[in-house]
Order: sequence, then structure tokens, then C-alpha cells
Amino acid sequence: MGTKPLSGVRVLDLTNVLAGPYCCYQLALLGAEVIKVERPGSGDLARQLGADPARNKALMGVSFLAQNAQKKSLTLDMKSNKGKALLKRLVRSADVLVENFRPGVMDRLGLGYEALKAENPSLIYCAISGFGQDGPWKDNPAYDQIVQGISGVMSITGDAESAPLRVGYPLADTVGGMTAAFAIAAALNDGERGAFLDVSMTEAVISTMGWVVSNHLIAGQAPGAHGNENTTSAPSGTFACADGPINVAANRDEQWESMARHLGRQDLLSHPDYLTREDRKRNRHRLRAELESVLRTRPAAAWVEELNGLGVPSGPVLTVPQILNEPQVRDRGLIAAVPAGDEVLHLAGAPVRFGTCRPVPDQAPPALGADNDALWQDLGLSSEEIETLKQERVI
Repeated sequence: MGTKPLSGVRVLDLTNVLAGPYCCYQLALLGAEVIKVERPGSGDLARQLGADPARNKALMGVSFLAQNAQKKSLTLDMKSNKGKALLKRLVRSADVLVENFRPGVMDRLGLGYEALKAENPSLIYCAISGFGQDGPWKDNPAYDQIVQGISGVMSITGDAESAPLRVGYPLADTVGGMTAAFAIAAALNDGERGAFLDVSMTEAVISTMGWVVSNHLIAGQAPGAHGNENTTSAPSGTFACADGPINVAANRDEQWESMARHLGRQDLLSHPDYLTREDRKRNRHRLRAELESVLRTRPAAAWVEELNGLGVPSGPVLTVPQILNEPQVRDRGLIAAVPAGDEVLHLAGAPVRFGTCRPVPDQAPPALGADNDALWQDLGLSSEEIETLKQERVI
């Protein structure tokens, strides 16, 4: 791995499934030593999730592989007294602890922020939850599906016939995890280390809906589901071509004019229904039908090339396999080939490059408890003590 701006930072990852593991994966890619603290015997639930049943049975599910490379794994029963003492021992050596239990769980275990702060006053403790650490919903279960519905995302996804509609990937988990990673990086830069970070997945998602929220709060506009139409301008949205759809964003008047002329529809430029931006927005569906009468005569790729050449922003609508195979993504090194025993895993690296260097994983996701002996020995436990703890199922 190249750039390591978080080199020397130790992170304890007590999280499960996605939001927390994704957060800690981003920190690991940037050079942090991330120690995944897992339940003995089963570990992170994501180890049993994914599209490959054989991997799930082996506790190396695809869902786990996706965001746990570059980490170490140790097992610990935090409900046992010995386990609690060992976690505190770990905390004394750590810079960051991340957890995504329901609010209050760590306090009930005697391992909440105040208890761990006593062990390490400079600890950055990040708690990721569905709704935050207080409020009337704080104890409610909050999976991605729940947060997408509660946050308002589903109400504006799809169109009048299909909404409410779930975004096609775990948006809330991922946005929550990235928000937590951002907050941790900021806290690490503070002159005086030590903080409690309360990350609400719901608030993180609402924050990303800035235009929708502001149109409601400031302009009094009721948010709605507009499908593939960009309601800020027209023609701006998804258009049918001979072999599939393209996206066009002719947001400026000169872009609209170039598009109309290129399609041989100069007549639309003087049509009273399309004279101004507001006219085109008001009559956007009829305008789309007019433009599609021409766009449907030729393949999508031809239109994309020609419209972009004229300065009219255009792009194909691709599947995930298609975009991963495009030179624009493939040749910039986002996907890394990571050796993992007798196979090679293809995993996403960091979504940023530092100059020409992109942080990518070079260590495969760990087997459950793979680093137990080495890490506990580093903390001063003897081989005999480690073996006893294994027999007692503390680790």
C-alpha cells in the first residue's frame, strides 16, 4: 500500500455488518492499524452474509470480505469479567474505538465512554447508531432499510407510480460509515486528543439530501419522487435511445440549444412551451417525448459521444459489471487484486488518490481470531494465559 497518512494510529473495531466495518476499512486503507474485536465462535455477522453459501459457512462471507481487508482479528467475550479487563487493556494502547451497538449497551457492560476514558483519556470513542445516542427513537432497531424509510430517502426515490422505493444498495450504512470515518480523521487532527463522537446514520443521510431539505425548509417546496428527471432543469434526465437509455444534463440554455440543433429539432427552440428554463421544466415530459422521437433512431453510444463533443453533458446508463470493466474505472486502480490463500480477491480500495497514489488493500480479510496469539502476546499475556483464556472461551 502506498500513502499511509494514518500510520501509527491504532483503531479498535468493535462493529458488525456494514456501517462500522466500512468506516474502519477506510481508516485501515489510510494506514491505521485496525484490530477487529469479534465474538468468539461466530464473529461479525457479515461473516455469514453474501451470495456464496460456502463462504458463509466458512465464516468468510462476501459481505465480510467487502470491507474487512487490511484488518487484524481477535476474539473476545466482552460480557465476561476477564473479557472486560482485556478490552480495557487493549484500550490503553489504542487511539480510536468504534462501536455500533444500540445506545446504552456498552454502558451496561461497564465499557462505555466514561469507563474507557478512565483507562485512556485521549481515546477517541466513536458510536455509530441509527438515530443517535439520545432522543425518543434511540433504542429502536435501525438497519439500513429502516433508516432509508425514516430519513425520507424512499419517499423521493422512484416516480409517482413506484415511490416509495429503496435505493439499490445500503446507502444509509455506507453514508453513516463514511461520516464516522470523516469525524474520526478530524478528531485525530485535534491538538488535544480525546472525544466522544455520536454518529447518527439518519442524520448523516439527511445531511446528504441538502437540496431536497433546503427546498422544503427555505423555498417551501414539498419533496417528491420524480424518477429519472432532474427537476432543477430541462431537458435533464434519462432518455431512451435505439438500444438503451442515456442521461443528458442540458442545464444551461446554450447546452439545450446545441442539443436541439444537433437533433435537427430547431423548431423546439422557438416553441412557446420551451422558450425559457421554467417553460421547459413545466413541460418537461412533452419535451422528452419530442427529443426521444429522434434519440430512438440511433444507438446510445453514438449520441453520448456526439453530445459530449458539443459540450452537452451526457453519459450511458451502465450496469455494475459494465462500469467496473470501463477503462475509466479499471485503469485508475480502484479495484485491487489481493492474494488470499489459494485465490485472489478483487476488492475496492479507497475512493481517493493522494497525487498518483491510491490506498488499496494488500492484506486479505482475516479469519476469525487470526491474530489472537500475536496481539495478546504483544499486550503481555503469556502463551499459557492465552491458552487458558481460549479454554474458558473468553477469547
